Amino acid sequence: MSFYEPYSELSQEAKSLDSAIASLMEELEATNWYHQRYETASDSDLKEIMLHNRDEEIEHCAMLIEWLRRNVPEFDRELRAYLFTDDRLTEVEASVTAAGSSGPPARNSLGIGSLRGR
Repeated sequence: MSFYEPYSELSQEAKSLDSAIASLMEELEATNWYHQRYETASDSDLKEIMLHNRDEEIEHCAMLIEWLRRNVPEFDRELRAYLFTDDRLTEVEASVTAAGSSGPPARNSLGIGSLRGR
């Protein structure tokens, strides 16, 4: 882990965020390594193992991204705006910017907000 500020001055939340981001970076790097090894392997059994390992790393990435979504409201907002859409990503960005900081309404939503707790 690499801390840019004194470790003792960081909250537990900041330390956890650093851990999650560092782990995600490592998982993405491992995904890339296994994919390259899959692409270049000439032995079919080894190729199958590399593909399996790559897919395991992708699973780990997804788990870390979900942790970030659940624990960092800004990640939640951005992931809700960009994931699982077929729109051009630059168009999604334009709609998010036009909608302001609250972002676009959730899919399958009338855009009226939550009635929970009212």
